[in-house]
Parts: sequence; C-alpha cells; structure tokens
Amino acid sequence: MSIRDKLIELEDKEYADFQSKLVPNISRERIIGVRIPKARKLVKEIREEEAKEFLADLPHYYYDENILHGLLISEIKDYTSTIKELDRFLPFIDNWAVCDIISPKVFRKKENRKELISDIRRWSKSKPTYTARFGLEMLMSHFLGDDFKKEYLEIPLSIKTDEYYLQMMIAWFFATALSKQWEETIKVLTEKKLDTFIQNKTIQKARESRRITREQKEFLKRLKK
Repeated sequence: MSIRDKLIELEDKEYADFQSKLVPNISRERIIGVRIPKARKLVKEIREEEAKEFLADLPHYYYDENILHGLLISEIKDYTSTIKELDRFLPFIDNWAVCDIISPKVFRKKENRKELISDIRRWSKSKPTYTARFGLEMLMSHFLGDDFKKEYLEIPLSIKTDEYYLQMMIAWFFATALSKQWEETIKVLTEKKLDTFIQNKTIQKARESRRITREQKEFLKRLKK
C-alpha cells in the first residue's frame, strides 16, 4: 500500500471540511482530512526507504501529503540531510499550515546554530512567500532566547512584501520578540520601522499575549499608526 493510500484510509470528511476553511486557497478536493495526531502516528510507521521515495516524489497532489512531508522532514536526524530536503520541498509549499507544521528537531542542537542562522538568512530573502515565512518562523523559534542578537531583528525588517501570510509572520515574529526581548524590540515600534499594517498587527498580537505586562500593553496601544 502506498503512503497516499494509507493517508486516504485515514480520511475524515468533517475534518477536511474544517481544514478547507483554514486554507481557502487549497481546493476542497485536494484535502483528504487526516488529523495531525494520526499523521504523526503514520510518520512513525513509515519505513526509511519508503520515506525516502515519498520525499523524492514532488510535487504532491494532496494537502495531507504535504503535511506528512513536513512531519517527515522534522524527524530527520542529520542537519545536512534536513537542509537538503527542506530546500527541495519549500518551493512547493502553497499554504501557511504546511509551512508552519515543519519543525526540524535537529535545529534544536546548539552545534547547528551557526549554520542554521545562515540558512535562515538565505530562506528569509527568498521570493517564494512560504520559504521566507519558514525562515522567519525558524528565527522566531530558535533565536529569540539565549542566542538572541539585536542584529537578528534586521532580518524581518529587511523584507518588503504585500503578501498577507508573510506580513502576518513578520507581525507574529515581532509580537513574540516583544515578549522575549522587549528592550531591543520596542525600539523597532517606537521608531516606526514597520509599515502600518504590520505595526498594528504586531501591537494587536502583543496586546493579546499573556507574556506582555499591562503597562507594556498600554504603552503599545499608543504606538498604533
């Protein structure tokens, strides 16, 4: 049985209808409706050779195949192999949900930090919306803690785009940065370095966060454009 057949066996039409509303740019016929816990379970059942064949078979037709593809990449243990598979797959991503499901475990290792920030810079400069979005999400996930440098704020600042899902990722990044690196990040907003839509979305997201103090939220309120 092929991996596609295994996914079809896990079809949940009600869930597919729900997913189609979350990713409106994907036609309903391309959504099988595999719930994420079941997709993760399937990842553990797929043999190594079977996974290699599936990862090499691009593009996929079904949204759920792309979700599974992202989950499989996330499990790869070697950094170089992970990057190779990502660079092959990222240009085929056509929605935020597939983009955001990818979370390579190997990126958590400290010894990969230097290479990772270099790859993040490269992805963030990419023209494809979801390649750039992925780069920013990895920056947000791995470089707003102990490894933070204020120069990293320039990576999202350098992106000029009208793409909604990339704009929203930039806002998400800065809202998260405010909760973790307030002193440096707040300068970006007080100096009005973000365009109006992103600045206001950043403020909205930050003010919804429980990690931002009441005083900080009141200050942010005054910075809306």
